[in-house]
Amino acid sequence: MRATVAGGANPVIEKRKGRAGASQRAFSAIAERFMVEHSRRKKRSADGDDRNLNLHILPKWKSRQIDDIRRADLIELVEGLVATGKPVLANRVQSLISSIFSFALDADLLSANPCARLRKRGEETAGTRILSDSEIRLFWRRSLLPPLSRGVGLAMRLQLLTGARPSEAAEINLNELQAMDKAGEETWIIPGSRTKNKRTHLIPLSAAAVAVVQAGLELIDDDDAFLFPSPTREDSSIDGHALAVAMRRLSESEKLTGPGSKTWKAEPPTPHDLRRTFATRLAELGVPKEDRDACLNHTPTDVGSKHYDLYERAKEKRAAMGLWASTLTGILRVGQAS
Repeated sequence: MRATVAGGANPVIEKRKGRAGASQRAFSAIAERFMVEHSRRKKRSADGDDRNLNLHILPKWKSRQIDDIRRADLIELVEGLVATGKPVLANRVQSLISSIFSFALDADLLSANPCARLRKRGEETAGTRILSDSEIRLFWRRSLLPPLSRGVGLAMRLQLLTGARPSEAAEINLNELQAMDKAGEETWIIPGSRTKNKRTHLIPLSAAAVAVVQAGLELIDDDDAFLFPSPTREDSSIDGHALAVAMRRLSESEKLTGPGSKTWKAEPPTPHDLRRTFATRLAELGVPKEDRDACLNHTPTDVGSKHYDLYERAKEKRAAMGLWASTLTGILRVGQAS
């Protein structure tokens, strides 16, 4: 202290500065900066980042200084998730932590990222789950009944009919629905700001999909901006995670009985499996890969398609959507007859 005073500084003030600096370098403070300055501003998956941060990272690291977190700490946290049978979640958490450290590095808060070149700890396999005919009938019958809310159930039905991603179906803004008063021309246009590949996605709506949209419109007020408004957040829609929660509740429900329930409960499907079922059924119906990719809004990889072929394939997509809707109607009719 004498040396500090001799150097012209006040020990009390220096101590206060140290405390202030420590609070600013707490992992929780830097993580919040990351969410505000990067994730919520630039990422469509910001809600997922926020959820993983609060559920799996902050409970362990909230009060720790970011300088004190080592590579071994990250491995311990992620391996804990792998050990509970959640390898995909473990990888997502690891990626999030690495992004936070990279953000701190860019902000000159760190000199090195302890996550650099760390291999993913969880082993991921490509999804193969698709719904059988009996499971489709079971899903359709239970999707609008408790424990699911009607809005969430309609969003999942729309997913199965159009192959849309969970967040795309859940967060529909009414201004995305076009020509709804013109039979055979009804269209859903998802702006690039809401798609994974940032490319505007045109989805021709089949008669069955239009019926689902109309059912959703009957549930909302005139001043609502979203087809499936959030029951808890004003001026907002439900989100894609709500569909995952609903699907899990459906799988755990005692009311899930009858044909298809045994295989459903043995391997509970997710909302993304509805999209995979849509894609697989189109292939079975003989829809060409180019048209299937267009229906799914997959990014073309070859130079010609990526840079020169800008044809939207609206006519082909409408034919594919109509073919699948007709097939789905036939599948459901079998269940009604029995």
